[in-house]
Amino acid sequence: MQKSDWNIYLNKEFSAAYFVKLRSVLLEEKSNFIVYPPENTIFNAFNITSFAATKVVILGQDPYHGEAQAHGLSFSVLEGVKIPPSLKNIFKELNTDLGLPIPKSGNLS
Repeated sequence: MQKSDWNIYLNKEFSAAYFVKLRSVLLEEKSNFIVYPPENTIFNAFNITSFAATKVVILGQDPYHGEAQAHGLSFSVLEGVKIPPSLKNIFKELNTDLGLPIPKSGNLS
């Protein structure tokens, strides 16, 4: 994770025993399987959004499992990737409830 104001809140967690073990398990899995998102994008949400500017956090339950889908932001996909059904539903709700236009891209960054 890059240096950001989230570090104040997360550094303690990153050094906690459970997190060290989780990282070890993920590294082992990565040696045998393809793991998404790519390691350099796992903490994209914290790298592109400051803690101070955060008003709402939406956690995704169902991870994307296809190549080029996951890039460290829940529900988001990169430009040119087909918008997944869960994100389409979010866009529809935002349109219905708030009148927001439905974006053509699923990139939430």
